[in-house]
Amino acid sequence: MSNTIEKSIEIKASRSRVWKALTDSKEFGAWFGINIEGPFTVGKVSSGKITIEGFTHVPWNSTIKAMEEPSYFAYTWHPYAVDPDVDYSGEPETLVEFWLEESDGQTSVRVRETGFDNLPPHRIADALRANTHGWGAQLENIKKHVEN
Repeated sequence: MSNTIEKSIEIKASRSRVWKALTDSKEFGAWFGINIEGPFTVGKVSSGKITIEGFTHVPWNSTIKAMEEPSYFAYTWHPYAVDPDVDYSGEPETLVEFWLEESDGQTSVRVRETGFDNLPPHRIADALRANTHGWGAQLENIKKHVEN
């Protein structure tokens, strides 16, 4: 089983525009489906509530690891932490990284999530499956958000 999810998409927009959609917490929340409580700050926890139907009971907690404008953004989180009866705070987190590259008026967005093999064994397959599907959908969401 792979420890990594990697996806990419081309967006018809400048890298600076995509960077803003990715690193401005309000814009990130709009396309990702989260009501985020404050700005992203490196080294700080970002909190909020998921707004996606069926997941509104799920809190958003991530730690912003890097914001290297205009090309690299990273955070850690508890992947697929959706069961309201489970306390995930003691589990290891996965690392989510985004890279942006601009060429010919388009921006390539690549996302990679690693660290699944550090999760409790009973959670690995579900987290990988959910997030593999989720990252495909979320890249489409940021594309629609930025291009419209």
